[in-house]
Amino acid sequence: MAARRKTFTAWSAVAGIVSAAAFLAAAELIALLVAPQASPLLAVGSFVIDIVPQPLKEFAISTFGANDKIALLVGLGLAVVIASAIAGILEYVRPPLGAVLLVVAGVLSGAAILTRAGAGVLSALPPLVGTIVGVVLILMLGRRLRAWRDRAAAAPTESDPEEGAETAGASRRGFLGMTAIAAAASVVVGVGSRVISATTSSIAAVRDAIQLPAVRSTVTVPAGAEADVEGLSPLFTPNAEFYRVDTALTVPSIDPSTWRLVIDGMVDQRIELSFDDLVGMGLDEYGITLTCVSNEVGGGLVGNAIWQGVPIRDILAMAGPQAGADMVLSRSVDGYTASTPLDTLTDDNRDAIFAVAMNGEPLPLEHGFPVRMVVPGLYGYVSATKWVTELKVTTFAADEAYWTPRGYAAEAPIKMSSRIDTPRSGTPVNAGTVPIAGMAWAQTTGIQSVEVSIDDGDWQQANLSTPVNADTWVQWWMEWQAEAGTHYVTVRATDKNGQVQIEDRAPIAPDGSSGWQRTLVTVR
Repeated sequence: MAARRKTFTAWSAVAGIVSAAAFLAAAELIALLVAPQASPLLAVGSFVIDIVPQPLKEFAISTFGANDKIALLVGLGLAVVIASAIAGILEYVRPPLGAVLLVVAGVLSGAAILTRAGAGVLSALPPLVGTIVGVVLILMLGRRLRAWRDRAAAAPTESDPEEGAETAGASRRGFLGMTAIAAAASVVVGVGSRVISATTSSIAAVRDAIQLPAVRSTVTVPAGAEADVEGLSPLFTPNAEFYRVDTALTVPSIDPSTWRLVIDGMVDQRIELSFDDLVGMGLDEYGITLTCVSNEVGGGLVGNAIWQGVPIRDILAMAGPQAGADMVLSRSVDGYTASTPLDTLTDDNRDAIFAVAMNGEPLPLEHGFPVRMVVPGLYGYVSATKWVTELKVTTFAADEAYWTPRGYAAEAPIKMSSRIDTPRSGTPVNAGTVPIAGMAWAQTTGIQSVEVSIDDGDWQQANLSTPVNADTWVQWWMEWQAEAGTHYVTVRATDKNGQVQIEDRAPIAPDGSSGWQRTLVTVR
């Protein structure tokens, strides 16, 4: 009896999982037809990203890095499996509680979808249809499973045992058949809809076909700008290796032919530009290092690239910001917002740009295609909006950006920093001459010097590469006569104003980490 109870409980869990799969598959199919951005699973995932506490966000980034979105989707998938199994068991033992649980899931997913940027009336259809399909299926499977259970229990006492066994077998086959058909259909419809959606919304071919106009000016890379030291990061970070941190669970697919940039708010004239309008203003090259506020001391959430774009100040000048405005709220197509000081974007001495190309090619999709913002000297969360579609000229008092109510500063200039690339902690080196090398950056000011201390001894001057400009990082290196044992290597930088890098450690919130990197090196 106990074994039979466990068997039916297990099958009820399967029924719940299959019903949830049918829910998602139907929702994906309807989303494909009427509202591509209304996928319940992705909408809930985006909602989780929005509400996750700051410590958990930083934990995810530090633990999973660029795979944090994949980790979230895997976690959501496991949560869906567990919750749907519970729904199936409830429907088996206490009907219709399982169906009620699916209805609640449908309402919550619908709320998550309808509160996303760009949601319309049709966005309600995917969760609605998915809920109906899931509820109908779990009710039917629950009813058939209970019939199978009742027939199996009654079979031994039937007046005709063979007929009783046959009846129980028919009930079992009915349940298993419906479960198998529903599961197979859910996989085919769900996976097929998602694949078709990804294929039809893909902008990769459009991106590859874009012919950007020739730039009017190029970045001059001086002799000595890049050192030849093994283990040292390259001067310019390849696109495929450039860090990615954003709130987009799936990369937005934006056709440049339909993209529009709107400038409104506290302006004399509302401006709306197409992609052709923007690039038609003329493109120039800019060498700019980007840094994420989540970058820990010595971390890798920083990269350097040559960007092609148009000065943001020229676009803002067309709109005419009004007196009293002090902030620009930039908005991504997925609803993300960033707050940037107006005077930073209008400063003639700062190359804040709308970028359309990165390291000689149109922006990669995951880095903001077709247009993103790049602003030297500010952490990305207050300046580097990807897939940008709107600038609202406003005030810090009237508006706040995505991360401000989540524990981050509304204004966040990048802190000067230096990093040890080689030797790495945990990778022993041989005694003798050992190169110590890394990167340093002090945007808009530039690095004057980098110093290294071994085992808290005297500071030793390191060699510096020739800087491309004040907005890019520089490489540094020195030779160390390493003796066997364990040693601490510490680095610090000084900018061209004579300011020494902050020694005291600070966490990344609310406005970026600080501190000297101190690495333990084993010499054998």
